[in-house]
Amino acid sequence: MSAVTDDVDGISGVDLTDDEYEVVQSLVRNKYEAHDSNGDLVFKGKQKMFKMKEEFPFVDADGEELFSVKAGGILDVAGDYTLTDEQTGEPVVVLDHNWSWFNDHWKIRHPKNEALIAEIELQSLAAELARRFVPYGGFIPHKYEITDVDGDHVGDIEGQFSMKDRYDITIDDANDVPRDAVVAAAMVIDAIEGN
Repeated sequence: MSAVTDDVDGISGVDLTDDEYEVVQSLVRNKYEAHDSNGDLVFKGKQKMFKMKEEFPFVDADGEELFSVKAGGILDVAGDYTLTDEQTGEPVVVLDHNWSWFNDHWKIRHPKNEALIAEIELQSLAAELARRFVPYGGFIPHKYEITDVDGDHVGDIEGQFSMKDRYDITIDDANDVPRDAVVAAAMVIDAIEGN
């Protein structure tokens, strides 16, 4: 691992080694499940309702608490969301949302020194404009690219046509990028962006 990320701790109880994951949203509200390439549930989470600060607790298949993602501020549209290991109480990474009208851009940062670890950015401005302004454009799926600190391609988060939000996550080379943070980020991005 690089000097920036070699001291980023993983999440206790989470061992993601696959290159492909699927994130599926419930039809009812912002509840999500993440499955590995074998279809096994790796963790699930939901957005807590009626909270002044956005909060997403995540549990494993047995309901054991793994981690949570909490907003740094009240009703945060652009801001920091800290991913915290529930077993150790330590922050693992910070998801930093750079808000703009048409380009979703997220940064995964080190929790202590704020060093950049990875970026997740919407891939098509044309598709995003169509989503917002073309009748039934909301059905056009989102596609994000994951890049490392050097701007090199690491993987993709690609929305699929479905009644409920569904994303296929492909990680091509994530030696320096924590997979658990990327999979959790896919859920948080979908909920925060209202995708």
